[in-house]
Amino acid sequence: MKRSKIAALLANPEAIGTEVDVKGWVRTRRGNKYVQFVALNDGSSIKNLQIVFDMNKFTDEQLKPITTGASIHVTGRLVESMGKGQTCEIQADTLEVYGTADETYPMQKKGHTLEFLRENAHLRPRTNTFGAILRVRSALAFAVHKFFNEKGFYYLHTPLITSSDCEGAGAMFQVTTLPLNDLPRTEDGAVDYSQDFFGKPTALTVSGQLEGELGATAIGEIYTFGPTFRAENSNTQRHLSEFWMIEPEMAFYDINDNMDLAEEFVKYCIRYVLDHCRDDIEFLAEHYDKDLIERLEFVLHNDFVRLTYTEGVKILEESGHKFEFPVSWGVDLQSEHERYLVEKHFKKPVILTDYPKDIKAFYMKQNEDGRTVRAMDVLFPQIGEVIGGSEREADLDKLQRRIDELNIPMKDMWWYLDTRRFGTVPHSGFGLGFERLLLFVTGMTNIRDVIPFPRTPKNCEF
Repeated sequence: MKRSKIAALLANPEAIGTEVDVKGWVRTRRGNKYVQFVALNDGSSIKNLQIVFDMNKFTDEQLKPITTGASIHVTGRLVESMGKGQTCEIQADTLEVYGTADETYPMQKKGHTLEFLRENAHLRPRTNTFGAILRVRSALAFAVHKFFNEKGFYYLHTPLITSSDCEGAGAMFQVTTLPLNDLPRTEDGAVDYSQDFFGKPTALTVSGQLEGELGATAIGEIYTFGPTFRAENSNTQRHLSEFWMIEPEMAFYDINDNMDLAEEFVKYCIRYVLDHCRDDIEFLAEHYDKDLIERLEFVLHNDFVRLTYTEGVKILEESGHKFEFPVSWGVDLQSEHERYLVEKHFKKPVILTDYPKDIKAFYMKQNEDGRTVRAMDVLFPQIGEVIGGSEREADLDKLQRRIDELNIPMKDMWWYLDTRRFGTVPHSGFGLGFERLLLFVTGMTNIRDVIPFPRTPKNCEF
């Protein structure tokens, strides 16, 4: 008999009355000397399937190993259930115990704090909460690929090891094979990277954007989707040292085309999760965020407000609201400012454009005013910025002047500038932090809870 997934059985009324084969992990066991009830979960659904053991068929000794966390294999008949909260159950005929779990199993049936679960991240996927989050994460990742594939984009694999610092921030993890306890030195005492594996300083990437632009200026429209790394000592609920980024780059797109794509993209992803992970989303809404589904629907059914940074700052200055961080033209907006615009003023998602050039990256297209660039940030309720992007500077002279102004060492970036030397075109792109979107979609409040194994300062477990 072929094994059935629990999700498939629960979704198929025609399976009632048939012999079935299931395998999974025990969540709970209860009963008396006549009948025993086991809640079984195989990870395919937030819902458990009840297994009924008639004690005329089984002995106490056979059922003794069935404790919370044990893994078992059961065959039997799927029948309609008279019990509350379930439509069907299995009347067990055979039992095989794959693996036992004693009382030291950390995920016993009781309330666990999210902090406790982070400390046991290797086992937390077996809880309802993290089973739901991982299924939503998987569905959302599939939606990303599905959206861009349907739009005719090409999936470009950009390098994880790089010698370029896209953001110019310097917060990069170095990659080296040099012996750290006996570093080779040049005559002037500097580290001799010519003896390193790549012959130069290299690091883990902070963004695939620059390489993405190479793809876009050759095959039109590309996207990257992979891990990125930031060596920032940020111990906040919104920062990770290793996270996943989605970065589309599009030739012949201006800033307005870029905003249209960003809005269409996030709405598509949210709709996909609501359509395909409804049980998981409803569970998370019930236990963590009562307003979750309403907020997701709200984003789907509202056009995003578009306004300039200058207009946004004016609204904040005139709001009379006392912000922790004072706001004035030229400052980099904080999450509290972004959330005020979204949640209090417009009560809609917001796209802010035309930021001061001094607070944005070198590659953003400069406006005619000489003060601002064609940047755009998409702001969501609860989390603030979820997408950052821009029209890219296509003019070689302007780009080089900006690089010189910022003293960015570009001697190894001739390849990037070649896209402006040879057949330059208007082009745009954006970056979306996958975990930021997951925070919004799941209603969780800590970014460490939407990635299987979080990497943060002083934490690299599992």
